[in-house]
Amino acid sequence: MSHVSYDDFAKLDIRVAKIISTEPILGKTRIIKGIIDLGNETRNVIIGGAQYYKPEDIVGRIVIVIANLEPKTMAGVESNAMLLAADVDDKPFWLTVTEDVPLGSPIK
Repeated sequence: MSHVSYDDFAKLDIRVAKIISTEPILGKTRIIKGIIDLGNETRNVIIGGAQYYKPEDIVGRIVIVIANLEPKTMAGVESNAMLLAADVDDKPFWLTVTEDVPLGSPIK
Protein backbone atom coordinates (compact mmCIF):
# COMPACT_ATOMS: atom_id res chain seq x y z
CA MET A 1 0.00 0.00 0.00
CA SER A 2 1.33 3.44 -0.86
CA HIS A 3 0.86 6.35 1.50
CA VAL A 4 -0.78 9.68 0.73
CA SER A 5 0.57 12.78 2.40
CA TYR A 6 -1.69 14.82 4.65
CA ASP A 7 -1.23 17.73 2.22
CA ASP A 8 -2.66 15.59 -0.60
CA PHE A 9 -5.60 14.50 1.58
CA ALA A 10 -6.26 18.12 2.58
CA LYS A 11 -6.74 19.01 -1.10
CA LEU A 12 -9.92 16.91 -1.20
CA ASP A 13 -13.15 18.82 -0.57
CA ILE A 14 -15.20 16.09 1.13
CA ARG A 15 -18.68 17.15 2.21
CA VAL A 16 -22.11 16.00 3.36
CA ALA A 17 -24.79 16.11 0.63
CA LYS A 18 -28.34 14.95 0.00
CA ILE A 19 -29.59 13.21 -3.13
CA ILE A 20 -32.59 15.35 -4.10
CA SER A 21 -33.56 13.82 -7.43
CA THR A 22 -32.66 10.95 -9.73
CA GLU A 23 -33.56 9.76 -13.18
CA PRO A 24 -32.60 6.86 -15.41
CA ILE A 25 -30.18 7.42 -18.28
CA LEU A 26 -31.51 6.08 -21.56
CA GLY A 27 -29.74 2.86 -22.51
CA LYS A 28 -27.80 2.57 -19.24
CA THR A 29 -28.49 -0.08 -16.61
CA ARG A 30 -25.62 0.48 -14.17
CA ILE A 31 -25.66 4.28 -13.73
CA ILE A 32 -28.30 6.97 -13.18
CA LYS A 33 -28.30 10.75 -13.18
CA GLY A 34 -28.73 12.42 -9.81
CA ILE A 35 -28.82 15.89 -8.36
CA ILE A 36 -27.26 16.49 -4.96
CA ASP A 37 -27.78 19.38 -2.56
CA LEU A 38 -24.58 20.66 -0.95
CA GLY A 39 -26.38 23.19 1.23
CA ASN A 40 -25.54 26.26 -0.82
CA GLU A 41 -25.65 24.73 -4.31
CA THR A 42 -26.90 21.76 -6.29
CA ARG A 43 -24.88 19.64 -8.69
CA ASN A 44 -25.43 16.91 -11.25
CA VAL A 45 -23.77 13.59 -10.48
CA ILE A 46 -23.56 10.14 -11.99
CA ILE A 47 -24.57 7.50 -9.45
CA GLY A 48 -23.42 3.91 -9.91
CA GLY A 49 -25.23 0.81 -8.76
CA ALA A 50 -28.43 1.34 -10.73
CA GLN A 51 -28.73 -2.43 -11.17
CA TYR A 52 -29.22 -2.68 -7.39
CA TYR A 53 -31.36 0.37 -6.60
CA LYS A 54 -34.39 2.00 -8.18
CA PRO A 55 -33.70 5.70 -8.86
CA GLU A 56 -36.60 6.80 -6.65
CA ASP A 57 -35.39 4.67 -3.74
CA ILE A 58 -32.22 6.70 -3.19
CA VAL A 59 -33.82 10.15 -3.25
CA GLY A 60 -33.44 11.70 0.17
CA ARG A 61 -30.32 9.77 1.15
CA ILE A 62 -27.60 11.70 2.93
CA VAL A 63 -24.24 10.87 1.36
CA ILE A 64 -20.59 11.86 1.54
CA VAL A 65 -19.10 13.31 -1.64
CA ILE A 66 -15.82 14.58 -3.00
CA ALA A 67 -16.90 17.96 -4.30
CA ASN A 68 -13.74 19.13 -6.05
CA LEU A 69 -12.94 16.36 -8.52
CA GLU A 70 -12.62 17.42 -12.13
CA PRO A 71 -16.00 17.07 -13.87
CA LYS A 72 -16.41 13.86 -15.83
CA THR A 73 -18.93 13.22 -18.59
CA MET A 74 -20.51 9.78 -18.92
CA ALA A 75 -23.45 8.90 -21.14
CA GLY A 76 -23.81 12.58 -22.03
CA VAL A 77 -24.19 13.66 -18.38
CA GLU A 78 -21.55 15.76 -16.66
CA SER A 79 -20.83 14.59 -13.12
CA ASN A 80 -19.63 17.33 -10.78
CA ALA A 81 -18.93 15.34 -7.61
CA MET A 82 -18.26 11.75 -6.57
CA LEU A 83 -20.31 9.85 -4.01
CA LEU A 84 -18.15 7.79 -1.68
CA ALA A 85 -19.22 4.20 -1.13
CA ALA A 86 -18.05 0.92 0.24
CA ASP A 87 -17.89 -1.55 -2.64
CA VAL A 88 -19.05 -5.11 -2.07
CA ASP A 89 -19.03 -7.25 -5.22
CA ASP A 90 -19.60 -4.09 -7.31
CA LYS A 91 -22.62 -3.03 -5.18
CA PRO A 92 -22.19 0.44 -3.64
CA PHE A 93 -23.06 1.15 -0.02
CA TRP A 94 -22.92 4.93 0.20
CA LEU A 95 -21.13 6.50 3.13
CA THR A 96 -23.30 8.68 5.35
CA VAL A 97 -23.58 10.32 8.76
CA THR A 98 -25.94 9.12 11.47
CA GLU A 99 -26.76 12.47 13.05
CA ASP A 100 -28.47 15.57 11.68
CA VAL A 101 -25.53 17.32 10.03
CA PRO A 102 -26.07 20.43 7.88
CA LEU A 103 -25.69 19.80 4.14
CA GLY A 104 -22.33 21.02 2.86
CA SER A 105 -20.55 20.31 6.17
CA PRO A 106 -16.90 19.48 5.53
CA ILE A 107 -15.43 16.06 6.31
CA LYS A 108 -11.92 16.29 7.75
